[in-house]
Amino acid sequence: MGKKGYLAMRTDTDTTDLISSDLRDLGNAAKKLATHAIKLGSLGFGTTFLEWLASFAAIYLLILDRTNWKTNILTALLIPYIFFSLPSIIFNLLSGQVGKWIAFIAVVLRLFFPKRFPDWLEMPAALILLIVVAPSLFSSTIRDDWIGLVICLAIGCYLLQEHIRSSGGFRNSFTQRHGISNSIGLIILLVYPVWALVLDFL
Repeated sequence: MGKKGYLAMRTDTDTTDLISSDLRDLGNAAKKLATHAIKLGSLGFGTTFLEWLASFAAIYLLILDRTNWKTNILTALLIPYIFFSLPSIIFNLLSGQVGKWIAFIAVVLRLFFPKRFPDWLEMPAALILLIVVAPSLFSSTIRDDWIGLVICLAIGCYLLQEHIRSSGGFRNSFTQRHGISNSIGLIILLVYPVWALVLDFL
């Protein structure tokens, strides 16, 4: 009887130890899962934030070039940059009926009322037309892939080096009048594709 009681007590102790060990392992696994989820979520938020920031920086540089703060860089390259970096919400809106109506009105104005079509509207109209008529190979496959990021990176590098060259050096690009805003905008254009490519290859 004593032996049976000892065995029963020992079995209960082993079972309790096993259950508590399993619960500890489960708790550690839950902590790791939560840590990784928070880390990945914050990285995803960072990428989305940089995507919005880069798109607005490109639009800002495009507007800046259309005003009296003209630069010597080839700002037409900002159109494909915006095409590849525009957040999906805005891109889907502009590639739908809204964008088609805007493109239709822009084409009608350009064809039949060229004197009433201002020069500063040509680049935005070209962007809308590009978004509306782009084949799915560009609008879906390349835009949502690392190839689109590489194109954005190449455009950002080219525009930054052209801006530095036209300013007369790196220091002058930050000290000249209106140079700081252009330089900061062009650096933001570089940050987003670099960040997204690093995350893509991790």
